Amino acid sequence: MDRKKVLFICVHNSGRSQMAEAFLKQMAGDRFEVESAGLEPGALNPLIVEVMKEIGIDISQNKTKSVFDFYRQGKQYDYVITVCGQSQAAKCPVFPGAVQQLHWGFDDPSAFKGSWQEKLEKTRQVRDEIKQKIKEWIK
Repeated sequence: MDRKKVLFICVHNSGRSQMAEAFLKQMAGDRFEVESAGLEPGALNPLIVEVMKEIGIDISQNKTKSVFDFYRQGKQYDYVITVCGQSQAAKCPVFPGAVQQLHWGFDDPSAFKGSWQEKLEKTRQVRDEIKQKIKEWIK
């Protein structure tokens, strides 16, 4: 069976798309080839690294990647899934040539306000929402 190719995209590839990539690889890496990228790649969000580490997934060595680099390389995907929140929906990129384009909106942890602990709690909620969405999607 050929593995379906999936690309998760958000604005910076520093959080939501990284989590989605990690979860899909963990849950169904035998069925999917998974990558993630961003419109404006930034630095990996330390909140994301922390909440993923809490559940036994280490993404601390991941690099952020540019969706434009993947496009220039001629990559093709069966599914391109954008994970930008409502406030960033206009900036959330599309990827030409995708067989199926999906949008799953999640809040952006880099925009959370409050103490480290408060931001961590909100980021855990986003992590759990992404994990649940991946579980439902792969059924």
